[in-house]
This record gives sequence, C-alpha cells and structure tokens, in this order.
Amino acid sequence: MSTDPLKKRKTKVIRGDGGTPETKRIRGDADQDVRVYNEEVELEGRDTEQDYILYKSTCEAVAKLMAEIQDLKASGAKEGSMEVEERRRRGSVHFIALKKLNRMAHMRLKKARDQTHEAKQRVDVLHLQLQNLLYEVLHLQKEIGKCLEFRSQHEEIELVSVDEFFQEAPAEISRPHLTKEDPHQLTLARLDWELEQRKRLAEQYKSSLCTKEKILKGIEMKKEYLNSLQPGLQAIMQASLPVQEYLSMPFERVQKQAEVARHLPPPLYVLLVQASAYGQACGKRMCVCVYVYVSDTNLSVSISGDVDEAKALSRPPEDSQDDESDSDAEEEQQNTMPALFIWTLNVSLVHAVKRSPPSCDVDGSILHLFFYYLMNLNILTVKVKVSASADLSGAISAGELLNPESLLNCLYASDHGQETPNPANRYQFDKVGIVSFADYVAELGHPYVWVQSLGGLHFSSDSPQVEGPHSSLSASHMESTMKLLRGRLQARLALHKQFSSLEHSIVPVSNECQHLFPAKVVSRLAHWTMMSYEEFVELSFVQHVMKAGLVRNTDLFFMATVERGTARLQAAVVLNPRYPEITPLFSLSLLWKGERSGRTDDNLRAMESEVNVFRSELQGPRPGLQLLTNQMQRLCVCLDVYLETESQVCDGSEGPREFPREKMCLRTARGPNRLKPFKYNHPQGFFSHR
Repeated sequence: MSTDPLKKRKTKVIRGDGGTPETKRIRGDADQDVRVYNEEVELEGRDTEQDYILYKSTCEAVAKLMAEIQDLKASGAKEGSMEVEERRRRGSVHFIALKKLNRMAHMRLKKARDQTHEAKQRVDVLHLQLQNLLYEVLHLQKEIGKCLEFRSQHEEIELVSVDEFFQEAPAEISRPHLTKEDPHQLTLARLDWELEQRKRLAEQYKSSLCTKEKILKGIEMKKEYLNSLQPGLQAIMQASLPVQEYLSMPFERVQKQAEVARHLPPPLYVLLVQASAYGQACGKRMCVCVYVYVSDTNLSVSISGDVDEAKALSRPPEDSQDDESDSDAEEEQQNTMPALFIWTLNVSLVHAVKRSPPSCDVDGSILHLFFYYLMNLNILTVKVKVSASADLSGAISAGELLNPESLLNCLYASDHGQETPNPANRYQFDKVGIVSFADYVAELGHPYVWVQSLGGLHFSSDSPQVEGPHSSLSASHMESTMKLLRGRLQARLALHKQFSSLEHSIVPVSNECQHLFPAKVVSRLAHWTMMSYEEFVELSFVQHVMKAGLVRNTDLFFMATVERGTARLQAAVVLNPRYPEITPLFSLSLLWKGERSGRTDDNLRAMESEVNVFRSELQGPRPGLQLLTNQMQRLCVCLDVYLETESQVCDGSEGPREFPREKMCLRTARGPNRLKPFKYNHPQGFFSHR
C-alpha cells in the first residue's frame, strides 16, 4: 500500500551537456516531475581524490556482495530468494555509481586534452610570430651588410693625395672653406680635379700621336735611303773577300755564321755563345765556321743544319685542327712510335721527339763533340767521335777505352747518361709506351747532366724547368767541363799506349818513377787481357769487392797475370771511368802450392793494400797518368818479396831455393800474422814494414 503513491508519481531525469545547474519542474502531467542537470557543472564541484576513494569503496562493496551471493547459493538459497535479490539490487546501485565515476573520468580526460590543445595552439602562434620576427631581423642584417659593403666606382680611381690636391688645384675647384670640413664635398672636389687633369692629358696624348707620325715618316725616309746603299755595300764586301782571306780576318764568314746562329734553339745558342767566349777568354784562336779542324791547343765551334727548317719549326703551331683530326693524329702517333727513334720520316717524328735541325759541335783536341737538342723532350744530348793521327788499333784490350758510347761516362760522378734528366719526360714516355730512354741512347746521344748545364738547362727533382736556359749556368760549368774533357782524352790516350806495352808483357815505367822500384825485378807480367763484367763477377776472389759495392757495370775490367817460376799471381783490375782521379782496384789470387787469396792470406791482403791504398806514392807526376803501370810494377816487386821471404821447402827437404833471396829486408816477418816487408825505401834500397 505504501508503494502506490510512488508508482503514481515518478521523477524523470534529463541529462544535458549544457545549461545552468537549475532543477526545473514541468507540469505537463499531473503525476510526473522533470528534473534537468549538467554533469560537467557537477564535475567542477567534485574532488578527484574523493571520486577515487569512492571508486575503491564501491568496488570493495561490489566484491563483498558478490561473495555473499555466492555464499548464499552455496548454503542452499534459491535463485529468487529475497536475500539474493536484495544483494543484487544493492550491487546494481553500486554498478550505476561505477558507471557515473567512469563518465566523470572520461569527461576529465576530454577536458584535459582540450586544455592541452588550446595551450599548444597558443604556443604555435607565439612560435610563428617569433619566426617572422627572426626572418625580419635576418633580412635587415643582410640589407645593412649590403649597405656597409657598397663600393662606389670612384673608390677604384687613384686620386692624388689631399695635400697635393690643395697645393695644385685652383681655388674654384678645391674650395678649402667647404671641403676641409665636409669629407663628401672634398671627395667631389677631388673627382672634379681628376677629370680636369685627364682632359688635359688626353689633349697631350693627341699631340704626341701627331708628333709620332711625323717621326715615323722621317724614319721611313731614312730606311729607304739606307736600303738604296745596300747593293753598293755588298759589292764592296765581295771585292774585299781576297783581302779578308789574306789578312786572316773572315768578317763575311763570321757574319754568315751569326745569321745561322740566330735560328738555333735557345740551349744550343747558349752553348755556342759560351763556348766561343771561353775560347776567346783563354787567349786561344777561335774559329766559328762549318766543319773546321783545329789543333789540340785550340777550340773550334761550328754550326751545321738546315736554316729554313729551323725557321719553320720556330713558328708557333696552328690550332685550326678539329677534334677528329687530333684524335687521328694521336692514334697515328701511338701506332708509329716504335719507328720514331729509327728516324724514319713520320709525322709523329716532328711532334714527339725531334732533333733541332742546326746542331752545335764543340771540338777539342782530337775529341769531337756533337750536341743535339731534342725539342719535345727539352733536353740536350751529345755524341762523341775521336779522330787520332796515329794508329790506335794495336792494343786489343784498349778497344773500350775510346769507344764513343762509353768514353764520356761518369765525367762527373754518377753521371752515366743513360736516362733523361728531365722528370717530365717520364710521363711523355708512359703516354707512348717507351720503357727506358737507355734503349735509344745509341741513336739519340747521351743526355748527360753536364751537357744540360752547358746549354743552360737545369732540372730539379721536384718540378721540370719552365723557364728558358740560363747563360750563367752554362758559363759556370764551361771551363771545368772543358778541363775534364781534355783530361779524359789525355788519360785514355795514355792508357791506350800503356795497354799496348802491357799486352807485350812490358810494364812501362817513366824516368820520373824509376826511384819507386828496385833496379832488378824478377817477376814479370805474363798476360794482360780485358774481360767483361759478367766474367769479373764469376771470379771467386773478388766477391768481397762486389759485396762492398766498389764495382759498377760501367767500369772497365782487366785480368793481369804475373809469373815467377812456378808461382803465378792473378790480379783482377777494376778501372773506373774517372781514372786517374779514382785509383784502379786490384784483387789478388796466388797459385803456388795451392790457391791463396786476400781473404785467406794476410800477406796477399797486405800486397793488395800496397797497390790500392798508397796512391800518393805511385801516381807520379801530375795528373798521375802513370798510376796504373806503377801499380803493376809494385805488384811485381811485392811478389818477389813474398816468394823470396817464404821458407825454402814446405816439406822440410834439403835442396836449393826455388826463389833465391835477392831483395834486402831488415826483417822477413813481423807480428802474429807474420807480415812481410813490402815497403821499398829509396835510396837505401832495402824493404821494411809499414
């Protein structure tokens, strides 16, 4: 009964997202009240911590009710019993409360997201305003920089100084009362003064051109007058030729030679001038002509070649060829490069490696030097020819002494003339497939370093020469090189004469060197022959010399055999190309009662020292051309001392000595090595130890 009024009158709740927190009662029906409220408004008045505590207590209550319902069912309560239904209603109320709390949580989350989004939008607006301001600042800075870097055209004009301006400029232009206080007005005034000066100078230039034209016309008139005199002068010169020849004053020939020399390449021209100057400075008669022989006390310079071809090569090459023709020429050059150094007429001959048509020959004594300039390689080469009045074919072992291919080797130390001294040539050779310049030395000549110096060319290891030849370099090397050339030829001719005697088992000793040896020398030279580098290397008693690096393949090698009785001494001789500046090197091997060498016998090592070390005693009068023969004679003397001071018979049997003692020795042996006395004392005539 008490529930009937409640059934007749129920309250309807309308939830809305907006509106005011008012409760309105609508009387559309007499039995129904409508109440409207907003949960967002309610959310602002609720505490989050209280909702969280309510959520936990509601969950605990729900869990407790579920446990009670489970216990009731377990104790036998029926499904629709009042206890179970009561607890279900209470659980439903709690679930409603949980749903409300869930809605509240989602509403709080949405509100927080909305607030965060609004804050981000405000930050983005501020950041965009900041970027705009920074861009405006950067733009203003650039404009300021342009203004500061602006340079007016008047700043490039070299104006007169301020002091000079006030001194020279008139008052109507300088205006001191205004310009001294205002820099801008001062600059304008200086520009006005510069304009006035340039106008005045332009007028002077025009007047100078008129004067120049008048002078040129006068010069042309004088040239015509001088040209009219040329035929008469030539007739006079032709009529005076017999007089020139009679007075030994070849003016005509010297003039023609000078005309030809003008077309020489710069290195050859420098060489020609310096060689002529050297001949004149030394007080020697100088002949400048084509193919003139001069005695050994004079120096001659001659020029040979095609002058027309030299003029053609001196012209700059034309650049009118197209790319296709350039590629064809390059291909043809690569295909015909092997024929280049055979001197066949080939197009690549002109552009790759070509001798300049005129060549300069410097003849000294009977040594003729032919210099060539390889234009594309920018180096000088030399070929040599020896012309002797006497017959030099008698000595077989002297065949390499005057060989043109090796005669000038090592004129200066380590200058073998087998490779080009220009570092840029290496890249040129790689381009055309040339492995080594030494393969073409026989045809092109030797590019010695001293030859480049005579032509004024100098190549460093870092970069090739880019400037022209230097005459000072040629002048500084000319005298020393000429002395070395004369010394080389003199030494080789002396060796040639000595080898002729050595091959006939005669050791020539000059009168100036007789005091160096005893009057009687029993040991004699039996054989003197030449051998190759390969044969020298195979000898067992020279290996220590090879290991020490004292032998090079450019040296000359000889084998000397000295005999006395049953003893035979072999001496391997190494003759350096720079003899007599470099002492010949002897390596010894004795065949007597077995084989001995300087490595196994201390006395043989002492004999090698006597021959190789004491150069000052053996070189004789300067320049020491008797050094080799004196070494051979001392070797024979040392062999006599060695054999005469040995014991009579090795096995102790009695009998006559094979080598009777003929040399007077103070002591026959000394020291633990039992060294023998090899030093000869003149004029006492006895041998002693050193």
